[in-house]
Amino acid sequence: MWRVCVALLLCVSSTLLAEEKKSREQKVREDRVRVEAEGFWMYNDLPGALAKARSNGKPILVVLRCLPCEECVKLDDELVDNDPVLRPLLEKFVCVRIVGTNGLDLQTFQFDTDQSFAVFLLNADGTIYGRFGTRSHRTEWVGDVSIAGMAKALQGGLALHAAYPANKAALTGKRGPQPAFATPEQFPSLKDKYGKQLNYSGDVVKSCIHCHQIGDALRDYYRSNSKPIPEQVLFPYPHPKAIGLTLDPKEMATIVSVAPDTPAAIAGFQAGDRIQSLAGQPLISTADVQWVLHQTAADGAKLPAIVERDGISQSLTLTLPSGWRKADDISWRVSSWGLSRMAAGGLRLESTTPEFRQQAGVSGHGMALRVKSAGKYGAHAAARKAGFQEGDVLVSVDGRTDLLTEADLFTYAVTELKPGSKVPVQVVRDGKTLTLQLPQQE
Repeated sequence: MWRVCVALLLCVSSTLLAEEKKSREQKVREDRVRVEAEGFWMYNDLPGALAKARSNGKPILVVLRCLPCEECVKLDDELVDNDPVLRPLLEKFVCVRIVGTNGLDLQTFQFDTDQSFAVFLLNADGTIYGRFGTRSHRTEWVGDVSIAGMAKALQGGLALHAAYPANKAALTGKRGPQPAFATPEQFPSLKDKYGKQLNYSGDVVKSCIHCHQIGDALRDYYRSNSKPIPEQVLFPYPHPKAIGLTLDPKEMATIVSVAPDTPAAIAGFQAGDRIQSLAGQPLISTADVQWVLHQTAADGAKLPAIVERDGISQSLTLTLPSGWRKADDISWRVSSWGLSRMAAGGLRLESTTPEFRQQAGVSGHGMALRVKSAGKYGAHAAARKAGFQEGDVLVSVDGRTDLLTEADLFTYAVTELKPGSKVPVQVVRDGKTLTLQLPQQE
């Protein structure tokens, strides 16, 4: 018996080892073969999905996901294969998966490009019913999305589809303004490097434009032209926590808690409220809330909201104060690495406690950002080459002592400083204050 157990263990170990040895190229190609063989999802064929929806009258479900991303693939497989509630809902849509953004219509598909799993619910005429997919951590997604939440979003989308086109006016705000470039490969930093389609006849992985590269290309566009990067680009798709809301990942835009003394608390939101609409737009998910916040550029904006509370609809007004976006945490985002290169020469910084400041010999209550890491390669090594070290505490940048977070420093640098310049930085190292020059880069 023990020999059988050992043989089974060896077999399982060999299988796992073979999986680990698979290249990204193999995973992408095998994913396509598997999905096409199953025949439920259309694969990288949005025109075909639109044509099919026009023919059968169903709404369209588009899933954008990078490959191979183990977290979003795990969620995807659960959605398709394992959930008995979700599968019947999916069958009411024309379902299509997009695994690369090459040629993607950025007029229709505007989303948080730091995501690796984003869902759109559409009418065949291009009207957007809603979005699904939220993230506020580099690796964990459980607190932001769930199978149950996805099911609720699909039910909400189906309800909007059933009421269409009588509700078309309320849905117009779900489509964004004309983008700077129509498709990703038209951005200057991506042009001539990528084509309109994935290259399955060659190296498909290297031919793919990933979601985050769209955001990187937009920031590079501003920076390379010596233009300030707008706050809306630096702090995209603010998480509801930035205004004081914690939403239930298993429900449709339903509030779990409201942080005191925040815009949400001042507006009168309460735990248990379901936000039915914000800025006149019907909501089916947390991602829909983020969309409205993302599109609100002006400080002081007043957003009308309708919430369902104890079975009764109530009207509220959310006022967004000056600088509200900066309350959002961007440190988890892939895009923060590009900002680190531009603004800090590859430094990653962390805020410090009063106890640490005392031990490090940093006086006062102003700026004290500790160098958590200093890049070692390419443009990310610029600060290290300029003499910065892990453990240094930045107490002044360009004469500013009020940059209390990494995001504060990034924001100041990419909105006020020019690439190619060097700015004086005071650092405390081993109890001594040094002045170094921090290079600003494209």
